[in-house]
Amino acid sequence: MDRSGAFLQLQIRQTIVTAIEDGRLPLGMRMPSSRDLAAVLKVARNTVVIAYEQLVDQNFLVSRQRSGYFVAGLSKKVASARPKPAEAVSRDDQSWSARYAIRPSVQRNISKPADWQAQPYPFIFGQFDPSLFPTNDWRESARAALSVPEINNWARDLIDGDDPALIEQLQLQVLPRRGIHARSDEIMTTIGAQHALYLIATLFISGQTRVGIEEPGYPDARNIFRMLTPDVTPLRSDVHGLLPDETFASCALAYVTASHQCPTAAVMPLQRRLELLQAAKAGDVVLVEDDYEGELMPEAAALPPLKSLDRDNSVLYVGSLSKTLAPGLRLGYVVAPAPVIRELRALRRLMLRHPPLNNQRVAALFIGLGHYRSHLAQVGRVLLERAKILDRLLPVHLPDCTFSRGQGSTNYWIACPEGTDTTQLAQAALAQGVVIEPGAVFSMDENVSRHCFRLGFSSIRTDRIEVGVEKLGGVIADHLGRRP
Repeated sequence: MDRSGAFLQLQIRQTIVTAIEDGRLPLGMRMPSSRDLAAVLKVARNTVVIAYEQLVDQNFLVSRQRSGYFVAGLSKKVASARPKPAEAVSRDDQSWSARYAIRPSVQRNISKPADWQAQPYPFIFGQFDPSLFPTNDWRESARAALSVPEINNWARDLIDGDDPALIEQLQLQVLPRRGIHARSDEIMTTIGAQHALYLIATLFISGQTRVGIEEPGYPDARNIFRMLTPDVTPLRSDVHGLLPDETFASCALAYVTASHQCPTAAVMPLQRRLELLQAAKAGDVVLVEDDYEGELMPEAAALPPLKSLDRDNSVLYVGSLSKTLAPGLRLGYVVAPAPVIRELRALRRLMLRHPPLNNQRVAALFIGLGHYRSHLAQVGRVLLERAKILDRLLPVHLPDCTFSRGQGSTNYWIACPEGTDTTQLAQAALAQGVVIEPGAVFSMDENVSRHCFRLGFSSIRTDRIEVGVEKLGGVIADHLGRRP
């Protein structure tokens, strides 16, 4: 039993149903008494009773007075006809590799320990903190979406359309907070921002397209582009973000994270944003603006995204609800000129038609009921408190390192002394329960940022930050060969 997972009663039902379906519990078999099964599973007897009664209602079990519960799931004919699962046959990887058109598995990707949530000090960027998720508000929205009228709205197939309620809420409450005003035919939802980037890349990039990406930059965007063209070029950045130089002007399409540069968290000042837009217009460069973090932490007056300043339709804007709520939600969106959205919808239809409409409707209700606004305010206060703690602790416990974090960002970009291998450092830190993200993967030449790492604070509990930073400082000191 997974004590931290779904309701125990649901786990019991699911296990029994699976055992009946695959024939491990044959027709007519007597089930353990509710008292005995409760004792074995170490759960309340009433939990087992409820599970049994639900299975009786579903005709998986039958109840016989003074005799107990018996399996009534599959007929004997079906059970006997069910074939045994075939044993897995190993395939020679070499025989398959010659058939692959691409090899995504060999690309360098951001890697996190599979059990990072079980670690006491997870300094992971952009991940889920259960203490900050608005459980009750989301549950209210989900219940509302399960009413009969709402089900009639979202259960149908919209082919290449979106839930009009979510599009409306994006127009009214989400985008205006970023200074963006768009018509409904200029917005499309996606399965997260990653899906949006893949669609845009597929639509605009051919084998001869020159694509620019910030250096260092977002590895997944770089990998998407590299699957479509060999001409992916690094674009120079400084403390203010992307530089609109000659290399930038030579690109047909350029990926940019202006609000908080990934991974350095640099905030592009207004003048640089205007210069970038002017250079894009002059060079006929399409800008893909990934506003992945948006306004999650209102630490200072928010600068307008490139999209809100764009007067020449040069910017394709990618946003997400996943960072503000939970990554597993997988709801993103694209804002672009109507002709582009029309083509993106046609392309999305070939991939998955549209994101699940039940999820879209829950999100629309969550925003429309005012929960989104109050959630942002609550999360912003907590993250700002964590940032202030780290601002105080990092110079004390990491004296050999330099670090930067643009206002409003939820991560630090930390540079250790040259020659430091932060991949090895991350392994040593993990042994102390501290999770950090090595920096080599963010650069096209991994040696450029091998001595750097990203330190996020959206997923670590506030009361664990100080001990976690102290432990990290000790690991770095040991790695550099000096006493902490």
